[in-house]
Amino acid sequence: MFRKIPVVAAAFLSVVTINAQKNKNTMLERPKLVVGLVVDQMRWDYLYRYYNKYGNDGFKRLLNTGYSLNNVHIPYVPTVTALGHTCIYTGSVPAIHGIAGNDWTDKETGKNVYCTTDESVQPVGTTNVKVGSHSPKNLWSTTVTDELRLATNFQGKVVGISLKDRASILPAGHTPNGAFWFDDSTGNFITSTWYMNDLPQWIKTFNARNLPDQLVANGWNTLLPIEQYTESSPDNSAWEGLLGSAKTPTFPYTNLAADYQSRKDNIRYTPFGNTLTLQLAEAAVEGEKMGSDDVVDMLAVNLASTDYAGHKFGPNSIEVEDVYLRLDQDLARFFNYLDTKVGKGKYTVFLSADHGGAHSIGFLKEHKITSGFFGDGMEKNMNLKLKEKFGVDGLINAIDNYQIYFDRKVLKDNNLDLETVKDFTVHEIENDPDDLYAVSVTKVQEATIPEPIKQRIINGINRQRSGDIQLISHDSMLPPYAKTGTTHSVWNSYDAHIPLIFMGWGIKHGESDKPYFMTDIAPTVSSLLKIQFPSGNIGNPISEVTSK
Repeated sequence: MFRKIPVVAAAFLSVVTINAQKNKNTMLERPKLVVGLVVDQMRWDYLYRYYNKYGNDGFKRLLNTGYSLNNVHIPYVPTVTALGHTCIYTGSVPAIHGIAGNDWTDKETGKNVYCTTDESVQPVGTTNVKVGSHSPKNLWSTTVTDELRLATNFQGKVVGISLKDRASILPAGHTPNGAFWFDDSTGNFITSTWYMNDLPQWIKTFNARNLPDQLVANGWNTLLPIEQYTESSPDNSAWEGLLGSAKTPTFPYTNLAADYQSRKDNIRYTPFGNTLTLQLAEAAVEGEKMGSDDVVDMLAVNLASTDYAGHKFGPNSIEVEDVYLRLDQDLARFFNYLDTKVGKGKYTVFLSADHGGAHSIGFLKEHKITSGFFGDGMEKNMNLKLKEKFGVDGLINAIDNYQIYFDRKVLKDNNLDLETVKDFTVHEIENDPDDLYAVSVTKVQEATIPEPIKQRIINGINRQRSGDIQLISHDSMLPPYAKTGTTHSVWNSYDAHIPLIFMGWGIKHGESDKPYFMTDIAPTVSSLLKIQFPSGNIGNPISEVTSK
């Protein structure tokens, strides 16, 4: 027998239900956690070059359930690590955010400046002052991670993680709960007093596990039978560099454990550096209780071993292919961890790269593709020509980031006009057949340089920190130090065309060939989270990726 509910009571229940539904519909919805994965030196084509050998739960999960942007480029030069990570998280360019390179030359003192070195802070977790004295003080703009902290009144947690100091510090911004990087002198992850005065217990516990020793204990052999690495050149190609004590660049690397004990940075060049980084990412989620409440958190992770392996062995090596196949497995394990810990569909991931990488010079020449070395002896030769013209020695102080820096003191002491010296230098360099363009940074707009190169120069030149002349080489020309392996820095597609995939909460499935830029990543994340764009942002949200 059912009891009748009085009319007044029924009306009251109806109002409560309507109000509850209204409150539910008007509550701000956000993911519990955003994870930024920046794969160092990942060319866009690596997504598909090794596609048939990837499992279903790593890169393929991103591609087959997320939204892939296939035409994303870096909108500035030089295309180097510090700039890439800063651009991704600020939505800005060196002209604005202040990070002019991994390092640059101070125009007034003539001294080299590393992007995150900060002598006012102390190392935490190590006694190595050089390794530990770092901060984001040289970064002028806020990051999307800063904006998340501000938007949540510092309740949303932010952590940056990388083997590299700069790739942890710059993405984490000015106000994170922590930024941690690898100390080659101890094999531990450390930080600085910018963030805290003592390592959190979860980092101490992680360091105490001595995971690097375990990861390298059995050496490094290929994940698959070596004859299956048909996407790569033969093992022991002439353009590959050597790892540790190895006499040839060939598998298996049986001495890796001993090499690691001798020099702990050897783990960086192997897939185990990425494994270690993602294990620390899991420890951060656990230790900081990220994604465990209704306030969104953000974890910025750089996977750096892809870059170290690329520099050492080159893009067409079996070593680089193996690093990516193993990273694919590591990503699968990490996503599975997040599914279990945070909840499938409750977190958002984006994966991108800070830059790409050129084919090795030896590889290109073997396959009859025009290539060579750019800038060898340029500083010495130009200083000689400048001395002949102006009667002064040492006018060029440095050539960094494909930029020429003139010595301000020498110019002043000899009453020389900077613009006159620049014009002469540009004219001389333009006679060099290896040079495509040379331009004074104050005359880029009027120079006869095609787009998109012109705009990328303008975006990349920081008035206070960049050089005086920008150099642009011909395609596939590498600096002379890259005689083995490879490097990056230029505007060309092999360095500037990067992957970008979003997956998870708020993201629909699909792909697009529309043109976008690296600067669009931060405002897309900001838009998804309904927070302010970073202070120096010049990008635009990629609205087609969201399911809203």
